[in-house]
Amino acid sequence: MSYTALKSLHILSMVLLFGTGLGSAFYKWMADRSGNVQHIAITNRHVVLADWLFTTPTVIFQPLSGLWMAAMAGWSWHSPWLATSLALYGLAGMCWLPVVGLQIRMQRLAEAAASARAPLPATYWRLARCWFWLGVPAFMAMVMVVVLMVFKHLPGASS
Repeated sequence: MSYTALKSLHILSMVLLFGTGLGSAFYKWMADRSGNVQHIAITNRHVVLADWLFTTPTVIFQPLSGLWMAAMAGWSWHSPWLATSLALYGLAGMCWLPVVGLQIRMQRLAEAAASARAPLPATYWRLARCWFWLGVPAFMAMVMVVVLMVFKHLPGASS
């Protein structure tokens, strides 16, 4: 595969990863704010599905394609911008993995509440707060990865 083709796939994957993550977070957060248990249950189901269909493949493809491009370009994996990007990506991943479990648990709780025509249990809202606060550092880390990916250097460092 040519470097240009791989770079194009890497960028498209990054856009899909970012867009799905931000879109899912927005729609889930807005559904939760609505208080409509039926709407919350459906939105949680869609968020979990989007994670399996879009986020998971791009989460796997991003580091593989990034490291493949680095090897093709002759960049050291220890260069400051690449090492920092990988560390930030790892941080985002350490936040994302528990988020996946939280989303599945919230989906089950919301579907049970919707089926019973009952309010969401307090556990749901506790999990939702954890989900939100795990998303903040993950999102910030991914923003920084994109900045480093585009500019390929840290201030004062060489590529």
